[in-house]
Amino acid sequence: MRKKIAKLGFLIAISLILSHCANRGTTTGGDKDETPPVIISSSPENFSINFDAKEIEIQFDEYVKLKNIQKQLIISPPMSFEPEISPVGAASKKITIKIFDTLQSNTTYAFNFGESIADNNEGNVFPYYKYVFSTGNYIDSLSVSGIVLDALNKEVDDRVAVLLYEVDSNFYDSIVYKQKPKYVAVTDSVSSFKLENIKKGSYLLTALKEENPDYTFQQKSDKIAYRTQSITVPSDTAYVLRLFKESVDYNFKRAKQTSKNKISFGYEGDLEQMKINILSDVPENFSSLVIKEKDKDTLNYWFRPNLEVDSLIFQIIHSKSVDTAVVRIKELKSDSLILKSSSSSLKLDDPYIVSASTPLEFIDETKLRIIDKDSIFLKSSLVLDSISNSLVLNFDKTEKNNYKIQLLPGALTDFYGTQNDTLDYSATTKFQSDYGNVRINIINGVFPLIIQIINPKGEVIESYLAENSMTVDFKDVSPGIYFLRAIFDSNQNGMFDTGDYLNKIQPERVSYASEPIEVRAGWDTIEEFVLTD
Repeated sequence: MRKKIAKLGFLIAISLILSHCANRGTTTGGDKDETPPVIISSSPENFSINFDAKEIEIQFDEYVKLKNIQKQLIISPPMSFEPEISPVGAASKKITIKIFDTLQSNTTYAFNFGESIADNNEGNVFPYYKYVFSTGNYIDSLSVSGIVLDALNKEVDDRVAVLLYEVDSNFYDSIVYKQKPKYVAVTDSVSSFKLENIKKGSYLLTALKEENPDYTFQQKSDKIAYRTQSITVPSDTAYVLRLFKESVDYNFKRAKQTSKNKISFGYEGDLEQMKINILSDVPENFSSLVIKEKDKDTLNYWFRPNLEVDSLIFQIIHSKSVDTAVVRIKELKSDSLILKSSSSSLKLDDPYIVSASTPLEFIDETKLRIIDKDSIFLKSSLVLDSISNSLVLNFDKTEKNNYKIQLLPGALTDFYGTQNDTLDYSATTKFQSDYGNVRINIINGVFPLIIQIINPKGEVIESYLAENSMTVDFKDVSPGIYFLRAIFDSNQNGMFDTGDYLNKIQPERVSYASEPIEVRAGWDTIEEFVLTD
């Protein structure tokens, strides 16, 4: 028995010794490598002059890889034929640049790699490496700096391209649509920019936020900013550029039958002066209505009676053009009258809105019933909004109440004589104490002003046109964090007007309050709004 115990003790002791030895011998891998790669050499050397090479090699002390090189790499001036950059999808101890473009004479080129270069193992970034050379006998060293803002919105797009076009004998106003710039840079994380290695001269300074980056302005998709007057380099000025989306020029797109008695006319741009005339022979009892489709650049042309024809010819008239469209007529289904109500939660001053899928023509107020939670019938008024093709229902509301809204058969009649069946809707109101009130005291106001409350998503919650008052009151505002915005309505049309590059029109001035405001339920908030640039 004693021998067994001694043997067991010996085995335990040996196990402990071996375990201890194993722990002492475990490797940790050492400290994590946080050192970025180091450039050993460049061929030709960085900042070379009289450059005429077709290939550049940059040697590193370890294997590197290129990340997101398509977005990170900025070449200034841009090249007509993109160079080939390697490695792609692999690691190497060198970066190779193969140049296929014919380089401009006496020009300084810069390859800005941003944060695309990293070591292969730990991903340590070699930040903002720039390879520079000149095809002339010196390196241009002047610079232009500033900041890009959004003309209307508080937040600015990231990575906005800032461009310089040389104003010389070859310059023309529409060059931004057709040619790449002389120099280019990209805004950083705080929307600042710095164009470097520029030669002395006169330039057009612009900025573009492009959908498909190629450094040329596409009106339909891109935002643009520009200095109205050319700038002179060298300059100590820090420039401010305000980015805006132009209104698209008017253009008739197409006409197509979309239901039995509806033809849809697609367009781009301003429709205010757009008119649709039918040129085909039609019967004496023919009539039509034109209504804009919500949230689409489409005018719907509704007509009656049914026409047994193969096609219809239309003339589309605008102040800038006259177009003709031939529409083939097919046997399609008719549109049904479908009614859709607005939000069921109402403020005391809000109307109740019912929109229709086909044009409304008649309303019968005697077939409307509104009952509150105490079963009291309420007086109301109905208005037909022909622009939005909606029924606007107004009635006196009290706080924390429930309402039943009933449209009896025949309350509404559409363009084709179709009437509604019985429709039942409901709506509610909250306590006034569930909302907050906001008073805005305006400092440095230049009237008229459009004062707006904006939510963090940039959506307009409240808006008021102040024509001469230094005080603006917003009542029944839902609790939350908001921003104050003022639009300087210089042309007095009650809306924000964007810019126009070719006509050298800058967007209307917009000012934001420096700090957000908090609206609390049951509170009256007073804010001082100091207007600045």
